Amino acid sequence: MSPTIVVATLLAGAAMLPGYANAQDLFRVTLLGTGTPTARLDRLGPATLVEAGNEKLLFDAGRGIPIRLAQTHIPVARLDAVFITHYHSDHVSGIPDVWLTGWLPGAGARARPFRVIGPTGARELMSNLEKAYAADVRIRIADQKLDPAGARIVVEEFASDGVVYERGGVRVTAFEVDHGDEIKPAFGYRIDYKGRSALLSGDTRFSENLIRNGMGVDLLVHAIAGAKPELLQDPVIRLILDHHTLPPQAATVFNRTKPKLAVYTHIVQQRTATVSPPTVEEIVAETRKTYSGPLQVGQDLMSFDIIDAGVKVNHPPQ
Repeated sequence: MSPTIVVATLLAGAAMLPGYANAQDLFRVTLLGTGTPTARLDRLGPATLVEAGNEKLLFDAGRGIPIRLAQTHIPVARLDAVFITHYHSDHVSGIPDVWLTGWLPGAGARARPFRVIGPTGARELMSNLEKAYAADVRIRIADQKLDPAGARIVVEEFASDGVVYERGGVRVTAFEVDHGDEIKPAFGYRIDYKGRSALLSGDTRFSENLIRNGMGVDLLVHAIAGAKPELLQDPVIRLILDHHTLPPQAATVFNRTKPKLAVYTHIVQQRTATVSPPTVEEIVAETRKTYSGPLQVGQDLMSFDIIDAGVKVNHPPQ
């Protein structure tokens, strides 16, 4: 069945969108950041928000994510958990901002612990962040009388595939992906809610395990990389590309998993001083050589409502 694709303005409430009988039916995926380590104003750091029923879950937190959350009118403090795919800096550099901004009165004044779920290494990361920001936490408790509970961090680590979160009817399953021999651990996530599903690839090259976990999902959000043909033999560019999925490989993933909608995010467009990066249109054209199904190139603040009739695309306001 082809997905229902509509152009809509980004909306804050489920009750305002057709397809949802009530707020408990909400299943929305929002691309908060679709960028890479390269600093860009239009594509902030990698981060994806999943809203399912009452649960609000953040997957990765690159640069600028509290700003994007403010644009969705969701307080940072409202997040129930933050999930980490892997430990490249562009995927975790925004975590201290999400943690500490959500504790402040202007962002919701979180009074419960900050919950982080990630593969082996999450405890070490968060322990070191606690040390790095200990002075800030101490000062704000003494000066602003902030609730110490809101600065507390609770970490849950996992080392292999399996369910890592289950609450309010939402089930999150982690699965290992292949981001390169030296870039381990690296995981993607599948989110299931009320018979509907979304899969977030994380950073990966072609992965059979991703395909196994993504069979028949409604929405498949996949990282992508590309370069002009003349750069494919450049050893530096080739090393980067070999850690990611290229359009022909993504086409294979989509043909085998058959999602109602496939979406590109974390768009790596390789270039050099003399060769321009591929456009998103060129990346799509490469994909279309072998994949004819539904495909959307993601933008920051683009969201997707997963309903029984298909997947609705809500374009960000211009």
